[in-house]
Amino acid sequence: MKGKAISYTELELAFVSVRRDLPRRELHRQFQRTFGRPEITVDHLKSLCTRQGWKTGRDGRFVPGQVAMNKGKSMPFHPNSARTQFKPGREPHNTKYLGHRRISKDGYVEVSVAETNPHTGYGRRYVQEHRWLWEKANGPVPDGHCLKCLDGDKTNTDPANWEALPRALLPRLNGRFGRGYDDAPAELKPTILAIAKLEHQAREAKKVK
Repeated sequence: MKGKAISYTELELAFVSVRRDLPRRELHRQFQRTFGRPEITVDHLKSLCTRQGWKTGRDGRFVPGQVAMNKGKSMPFHPNSARTQFKPGREPHNTKYLGHRRISKDGYVEVSVAETNPHTGYGRRYVQEHRWLWEKANGPVPDGHCLKCLDGDKTNTDPANWEALPRALLPRLNGRFGRGYDDAPAELKPTILAIAKLEHQAREAKKVK
């Protein structure tokens, strides 16, 4: 009957209007039992009710005190669902409680602290833990400086493991012209750092002259 208007008698319209609050399948079942019109489908009655503004009064939302249909029922076992179920102690990926720690894509430890996020205004935000702890112990990092991990382990956030160095000194430690500080044996790191500092100081002294 697609493309052809469906006509209803006054009695049929009154019948549907009175039973507008029924689920549409039940309404359709009673309609067919009363009037015997097989060409009328559930969708036809849905469209009729929509056009007439006959709503069921239900919006699909839970009302206060309503009990969920599956309350107290155990979920049937299925290997696929069991594989992705949370295990005891496991945290969802979006856990963001105060003090929560995570590893950034650059390998640094980030911790959730009670500071207002300047971008979102939220009451907590993630900061780099090593810098947060270092500044609590030593004050703000000086301008033009950054914190360098001394033992090469970025997850070691102990303030003693980080030193504020001039940014211009960093290329002398790693990179194309550096001395491979991060990959060097632990016993050589202090020597490499000391040489880099001397070279940096000498270059800065030349700029003054």
